[in-house]
Amino acid sequence: MRRRTGTYRTVATAGEGFRAFVPRPLPPAPPLRLDGALQVRLERAHLALGRLDGVSGLLPNPELFLYSYVRKEAVLSSQIEGTQSSLSQLLLFEAHGAPGAPLDDLLEASNCVAALDHGLRRLRGGFPLSNRLIREVHGVLLRRGRGSDKDPGEFRRSQVWIGGTRPGNAAFVPPPPDAVPDSMGALELYLHDKGDELPVLVRAALVHVQFETIHPFLDGNGRVGRFLVTLLLLHAGVLRQPLLYLSLYLKRHRSTYYRLLNEVRETGDWERWIEFFLDGVSQVAEDAAATADRLSRLFREDRERLVGAAGRAAGSVVLLHDALKERPVLSLQSARERAGVSFTTAARAMRVLEDIGIASEVTGNRRNRLFVYRGYLHEIEQGTEVPAR
Repeated sequence: MRRRTGTYRTVATAGEGFRAFVPRPLPPAPPLRLDGALQVRLERAHLALGRLDGVSGLLPNPELFLYSYVRKEAVLSSQIEGTQSSLSQLLLFEAHGAPGAPLDDLLEASNCVAALDHGLRRLRGGFPLSNRLIREVHGVLLRRGRGSDKDPGEFRRSQVWIGGTRPGNAAFVPPPPDAVPDSMGALELYLHDKGDELPVLVRAALVHVQFETIHPFLDGNGRVGRFLVTLLLLHAGVLRQPLLYLSLYLKRHRSTYYRLLNEVRETGDWERWIEFFLDGVSQVAEDAAATADRLSRLFREDRERLVGAAGRAAGSVVLLHDALKERPVLSLQSARERAGVSFTTAARAMRVLEDIGIASEVTGNRRNRLFVYRGYLHEIEQGTEVPAR
């Protein structure tokens, strides 16, 4: 028989009483039913992840894809929180520092990139997936701009709530602050306890809900909770490259996402949430693998075009093309430095890339010009467009 996955504690603060939800430690009790439709979804998700991992292994340089893909996730994760910056705006901001969107929005997306990079770098260096690492990622996420006054890198010491204007009329009230250390301590133990023998993808689904329910920080919980899924899969060895990010799926199905989180808490319906989560893993993995395939084909076809068009200058044009594959938005000076050629040679090579439609200048300036690899940006930025207001 299913039951609520935690208990309510009555809290009185500033003269108002409210109920805060304290989740029971994982794994769920009674045990999950991993059969029928859920088992089919689990197998499909594993197949999709295997294909994604295989495609990433075939890329001549996975870092070329990762550079933009991590930024795509950062933009999407920030958009879920209400920001209005697109991927192309973030890349332009990183290239020359001038905002094409509200500065706070761009700083938030840029902080997401830095936080993801920090977590990935620490894991690759052998640091364990732990509360310390989660706090470090959070500290980088809120190090500047909006949220920098919300105790970056520290578990909260005051009450938070979701929806409403105060805890008394909120849609959901996470645990009181004195329950956060024990709740996060139990979650950390579960991250390293394989005694339940559940598949890694199922464990990731459980961990995400538990983290979001605890809501351990004053701000940035949603972003860190989404990052945690990817970090867990990398830590478990399910992925060799950090190419699985759920933000686009959750952005498109936001109302279902929040409803299922609440149903887990109130009715213990973990299975329906896990089915939704696994559908997201399958969809996102398949989309990422298809994008990697298309980018590999784009790079190959563009290389053939430019070699045919560049004639004796093909060597320097290839070097500029390689620079744009590394950074799809570049100034001529940055392109020259990455290619290791003179400014004059870089300018001539970039003109060839413009003439054959690979690169486009986007500022309209005579100085401090920026060039965009249009085909690459078109492939990678799908889903990150900001709707017109």
